[in-house]
This record gives sequence, C-alpha cells and structure tokens, in this order.
Amino acid sequence: MQFRDYYQTLGVSKTASEDDIKSAFRKLARKYHPDVAKDKKTAEEKFKEINEAYEVLGDPEKRRKYDELGAGWDQPGGPPPPQWGREGRTPGGQDYEFNFGGTGFSDFFEAFFGRSGGGGFAGARAPGGQGGYSQRGGDIEGDIMVTLEEAMQGSLRPVTLRRTNPINGATETETFQVKIPAGIHEGQRIRLAGQGDAGIGKGAAGDLYLRVRLAKHPDFRVEGADLYRDVDLAPWEAVLGGTVQIGTLQGEVSMKIPAGATAGQRLRLRGQGLPNRESRGDLYAVLAIQVPKKIDEAERKLWEELAKQSKFQPRE
Repeated sequence: MQFRDYYQTLGVSKTASEDDIKSAFRKLARKYHPDVAKDKKTAEEKFKEINEAYEVLGDPEKRRKYDELGAGWDQPGGPPPPQWGREGRTPGGQDYEFNFGGTGFSDFFEAFFGRSGGGGFAGARAPGGQGGYSQRGGDIEGDIMVTLEEAMQGSLRPVTLRRTNPINGATETETFQVKIPAGIHEGQRIRLAGQGDAGIGKGAAGDLYLRVRLAKHPDFRVEGADLYRDVDLAPWEAVLGGTVQIGTLQGEVSMKIPAGATAGQRLRLRGQGLPNRESRGDLYAVLAIQVPKKIDEAERKLWEELAKQSKFQPRE
C-alpha cells in the first residue's frame, strides 16, 4: 500500500492554513473537473485524487491524524498499520484483507480514514444438522466517492472487491455493477445484498455496504438537498440591481439581482438543488460584493465624484 502525500497533491506546505488548503483545492478542482477538462479520463482521476486529499486535509481531525501518521508509517519504529476496518476472518479462521477498486478512494485512504471491512461472522449460531451449526457471514463496508453530477442524475459504476489472504497470498476478485440512484445524499449506504462474507453451514452470506461521500465541488456547497454557491457582484450591480448569469448543475440560468443587494444576502433559485425523494432542493446564491483592486485615473475621478455627490453614510 503506497503512502499518499496529500500536501503534494494540493501543492501546499505542511504549515498551510485552512484557507490556503481550501483555495488550493478550489483552484485545482476547477482545472481538473471532468466537465471542463479536455482529457476527461485523466482529469477524472486527478479530480478524485484532489478530492481525497481535501477530504483529509480539509478536516482538522483527519489532518491531525494524517500528520501524526507521516510518510514513515510502514518503517521500523513508525506507527503501527491499521488493524480496524480492513480485516476479517474466513470460516477456516484465517485472516484476510479487503481492497476496493472503482470507489474513487485509494487503498491508503480506505485503510486509515475509511471503513472498508466487515470481518468475522454476524448473528447467532443455529443448528446445522449432525452436530454442525449455521451462521450468517459478516458484512463488508467501504466508502464510495459520488460526484454532485452523479447525485443529480444517477449513474452505474463498476466496483471491484479484492480479498487477499496475507498468509498465503491467495486473492479473489469480484466486480459489481453498483447503481447510484439520483438523489442519494452524504452518508447514505448502498447495499449489495449477499455480497459480503460467505456464511457457515446453511448461514446466509453477509452484505456489502458502500457509504456515500459526496465529492467536494469547487463552486457548490451541499446542505441536505440544497446547494449553495457564492456569486460575486460589482458595486454598481449591488446598488442598481440587474440580471446576471449563474451556473447550476444543470447549466446556466438568469438570476435577478434586486437593487440595494447586500453582501451575504441569499437569493433562492427554486428546484435547482439535488433531487430529494419526489421533489428537488433549492440553489442559494450567496452574494459577495467585490471592489476593483486597481483603477486608472479616469475611474478614480469617477469614484471621487461619486463620493462627493453621494449622501450614503455607511456608519450611521
């Protein structure tokens, strides 16, 4: 299992602030988002790597654990490898390891920050005849990265599950076609019945569960089925009002800006959020007013004339 240098992935130093990390993620995510990149295959893999790095470094607790882990986690004297979430036990009592493919997360992430193993057997033992018994197989869990576009439209993804016996190296690989339904939300689990560990005797097989983690988007924030995005306005747009084009997951739409708009004001676009059962969430545009950092002499004179003529008193 290869160590993932998340700081290198985002192009930031280990002392980077939360704002620096967020800014680096948004810049890279915009560049490699599959919807805008020319080489979609390469961009898709890069986008997943960027999201995985931000999933860890953008969370203070995960970042702390990651920093404690360090690149030398597998060297003598380093932190012990993870023993939770990735190991189970076969009917014969031998240990085995799980690895997923096609979920959007690396083995390294799953081992240290995911929940990718069930392990053991579940349920009570039942008579199996002739002195034997039956027992249900254990469940297996993993994480799956789902983009907002997939959550909006739904998709079908191939996911592989590789079971390896670390003692003899025996490997068994299965591929499943996983249906991601439109409207799926963060934290929901997709169940593949009977695809977990085999049972003992006449015991049923366990299940495979994939927990949804919505991929971070450079423009949208998610709260339930609602989406939020920042919209920048020029000072005159905020004062005079007007109409601006705003991007949604379904394309650009026109949005009316009321005269006298203020920074932080939220404007709602109904039905432009994620699916939510039989309806859709909303998209909220959070207004931000930007001022020019550089102006030429003609512009300066206009601003100075406005300052003289305006009766607006911001501190009253």
